[in-house]
Amino acid sequence: MVHAEDLAKQQRSISVAEFFEKNKHLLGFDSPTRGVVTTVKEAVDNALDACEEAQVLPDLFVGIRKIDRDIYRITVEDNGPGIMPEQVPYVFGKLLYGSRFHQIKQSRGQQGIGISAAVLYAQLTTGVPARVISRTGSRAPAHRFELMIRTETNEPDVVLHEEIPWDRIHGTRVEIEFKSTLAAKKRLLDYLRYTAVVNPHARIRAEIDGEEYLFERVVNDVPACPKAIAPHPHGIEFGMLKRMAGTSDQTLEQFLVEQFSRVGKKTAEEIVRGIGADGNMPAASLSAEQLKSLLEMMQATPIPPPPASQCLSPIGEELIRQGLDKEFQLDFVRARTRSSRVFAGHPFVVEAALGYGGKLPSDGAAQILRFANRVPLLYQQGACAITAAVAGVNWKSYNLSQQGLPAGPVLILVHVASTNVPFTSESKDAIAAIPEIEREIVLALQDLGRELKTFLNRRDKNRQQEDRARAICSIIPDIAAKVSEITERPAIDTAPIEGRIMRRLVMKKRTMDGMVEVSVHNYTSGTVDLTIYNLSPDRAGDADPAPFFVDAVGDEYNKIWKCTLPPDGAWRVRYHGRGGGTFDLRGIDKPEQVVVVDCDIDA
Repeated sequence: MVHAEDLAKQQRSISVAEFFEKNKHLLGFDSPTRGVVTTVKEAVDNALDACEEAQVLPDLFVGIRKIDRDIYRITVEDNGPGIMPEQVPYVFGKLLYGSRFHQIKQSRGQQGIGISAAVLYAQLTTGVPARVISRTGSRAPAHRFELMIRTETNEPDVVLHEEIPWDRIHGTRVEIEFKSTLAAKKRLLDYLRYTAVVNPHARIRAEIDGEEYLFERVVNDVPACPKAIAPHPHGIEFGMLKRMAGTSDQTLEQFLVEQFSRVGKKTAEEIVRGIGADGNMPAASLSAEQLKSLLEMMQATPIPPPPASQCLSPIGEELIRQGLDKEFQLDFVRARTRSSRVFAGHPFVVEAALGYGGKLPSDGAAQILRFANRVPLLYQQGACAITAAVAGVNWKSYNLSQQGLPAGPVLILVHVASTNVPFTSESKDAIAAIPEIEREIVLALQDLGRELKTFLNRRDKNRQQEDRARAICSIIPDIAAKVSEITERPAIDTAPIEGRIMRRLVMKKRTMDGMVEVSVHNYTSGTVDLTIYNLSPDRAGDADPAPFFVDAVGDEYNKIWKCTLPPDGAWRVRYHGRGGGTFDLRGIDKPEQVVVVDCDIDA
């Protein structure tokens, strides 16, 4: 028989590091494959937050290299402000250590678990210490650490600390090794791509298993860093109120005005009268019953919502469109940023975007991009409130097929920015079903759906006209050539005739004798700023004019030209090549005004 004394000998307290060592799945390390994505995600999130707080344009490097049969080294380097040497061991070697948990403002990381959890996971699988290099300025030396976590005490174990030369003026570099595979390479690239979409001010360079990738920034302005605010009276609970009052040395009225958001002197006096207390009494002297009455009165009193513009930093409609336009070639893209709302005293903003066509798959379910505080959510899509809200919209009324989720060449982006995103677990993979958040998502998507319906109706209505336009633009030159042959007169330029008939923007592509010629004529009544995209096997190194941007995409090259065409203006480019590929024009408010004619003679 086991006695109580025997059971008592087996009982002991455990540290948070011990708990997560045995429950690492709660933090997103439930498999070696996913461990790579989670580690990169946590390190990149910290780097972006640090750069934005220092108002530095983020320039990040992500490296993943196989160093043994099943051992991979994850490297993330940034150009942020760096970390003070005395803080490095705690940031990377102690769970629940951070600067953001106690601040009420939008941030990617909050609990101080993520990157230290990656260090813990590494030492569990390989026993190799994490390596960290950090430098805080040109006058300070760079410090190199090798460290681990003492799980029994949740304290850092510094294996090595030395000063080293480093070519970065300021920044942080972390290297973590653990057992894994690169089976999640596509998911990892998706994470980096989606991060680039909602962080268009960041440049991310990646080297994954010997292959290089670049996600270039599209804007050079760092978003305003959110500022911390005081807790809102409608968003606190009894325990929090008791702790705040117990540590205060202020009077009750001063406590309400200075420790809570949106509480002025008159509101504080109204709350104090409501509980029948003296406003000059010390807040710390309130009894438990008085605190309960105070809490009820605070939450019953009408108080303006928290100042969302101060503590939140939404992306913005224009930047979302630019980010999507950079990473996806879409025929239609619109974005919406809703006004700020509040749930349980926490301000939040919902942003959404809807894309259609382009190179999106024509069949299957829509592609859903979920974000929280500018961080992509890659897992547990079915458990997320965003997915439920998307499925709750009647997409058939917007000319889209639907079986639960909408289907077809559709991309749906939803971003929730909040001081306290209600995740379903510590791994921060899905947003909980908060009615206020779901309602805002639905309203934003319905608004975008109406615009998509207008676009689709206009496209269908003008499809026949576009077919006729292409036919005319293709036939008129042949007719002119035959007439010239019959009359034995020089051939005439038929472009002005086509323009007067069509009153559109006409693009022609012709390949002859190894030369590619692309011309654009503006037969509309207004000036247009055009961006011309081409994805083809041709490098176009001798193009005149030269492309504004060239990027290798597998065996093809993505080329971009920019030009401004006044009414009756023309633009032309020539280069050696085989032709082929696809050309796309951006900058036209009405896509139905564009006619693309392929006049290839030899390909």
